[in-house]
Amino acid sequence: MRKNKTVAVWLALIGGALGLHRFYLRGLGDWVGWVHPIPAALGLMGVDRVLMYGQDDKLSWLLIPLLGMTIAASCLMAIVYALTDREKWNLQFNPELLDTSIAGSTNWLTIGALVIALLMGTVALMGSLAFGFQRYFEYQVEEGRKISQ
Repeated sequence: MRKNKTVAVWLALIGGALGLHRFYLRGLGDWVGWVHPIPAALGLMGVDRVLMYGQDDKLSWLLIPLLGMTIAASCLMAIVYALTDREKWNLQFNPELLDTSIAGSTNWLTIGALVIALLMGTVALMGSLAFGFQRYFEYQVEEGRKISQ
């Protein structure tokens, strides 16, 4: 079965946290694809904990960045797939086809997904880092106040 680069890029962008791009390229036997949903689910659990218990919940401070990192990693894979040249793509994912086969070509849909992946990945990574560091330093300030009293 031919593996189309544009489809793989969009799957990594839209369903990368669930490992859909891995299943498309490597099949359902890919164990890394089955691991992808775990940190995403833990991150969503952290978001749920913030909604239930508020921002002072310390466990959510650890869990929410997992969701952001999973989204950022999926966007990174979309970027890597989009920037892979046709010959290398076909050699890796379509070895039965010619190196110049159209399955590994880049088109405007691929470029559009690349731009969106750059934007989403940056927002997810920076947001996760900012949230995690902000919570950590607020906790340190609170503990310092407790010690000084």
